[in-house]
Amino acid sequence: MGLLYGQRALCIGALSPLNYVGTTEHTAAKVTPFKRLAHTANSFETVMFGSTAEADRVLDAVGRMHRRVNGTLPETAGPYPAGTPYDASDPRLMLWTVAVMMDSAECFYDLLVRRLSDHERETLWQDYIRFGELFGMPRDAAPQTYPHFRAYYGRILEGDEVWLTDEARRVGQFTAFEIPMRRYMQPAKRLHDLIMLGSFPTRVRRIYRLPWTPAHAVAFDLVTSAFRLAHPALPARLARGSNTSTFDGVADIEAWRIATGRPTPQVARFEPTSGIS
Repeated sequence: MGLLYGQRALCIGALSPLNYVGTTEHTAAKVTPFKRLAHTANSFETVMFGSTAEADRVLDAVGRMHRRVNGTLPETAGPYPAGTPYDASDPRLMLWTVAVMMDSAECFYDLLVRRLSDHERETLWQDYIRFGELFGMPRDAAPQTYPHFRAYYGRILEGDEVWLTDEARRVGQFTAFEIPMRRYMQPAKRLHDLIMLGSFPTRVRRIYRLPWTPAHAVAFDLVTSAFRLAHPALPARLARGSNTSTFDGVADIEAWRIATGRPTPQVARFEPTSGIS
């Protein structure tokens, strides 16, 4: 769950043009997105599992960064005209970031470990409200119960506010399906890609123009069922713990590819496509 939820959250989160453009306009890591993804993932794990002092250092650094993230859309993005303002401290944008994280964590736990109970879902959502508060989101900006969260999330995801820019589609696709892995891990990458593809809601796959066939569905069900059956037998050191070494390994492979002139999707040329909602 910890290895997968961040990629899925980023892809679905990119359906908010204000969140996506606000992030990309204020990052110096456009050609090293997996380094940024690994840094973000490590920061989140520190806040979730580290000491109070370690978490406070991360929160202070993120707070300083967020204060610089504000501006206006340079061009129209679906329902948002050019000039629409964005700000990292906007409670609505902060809530969307927390919401896609919550949804993705819950999704992969259900798929790969076991189904959560109603009580566990409520507890998980309350933890994510607290997580958002630590980064500056006002508590009253969030739906106060899990059922209210689900109603909010469904309304946004199925509504007219979502829009995928050309760049967001390209970046989202390679973030989800072009994760750098060592050669010996390529068989695992094929499983990774199938699980990621199947985890997306139908509308998200349609917006990203991702193929989904009956064969995909059968393979996805078999793979995720196998994970759920195998999970109870896994040693705790494999089933739980920090993902830092994996995150850092992905960033290292990305850096090696760039340094040795190997093709990387983030610096390749892509044919433009039109946005779709």
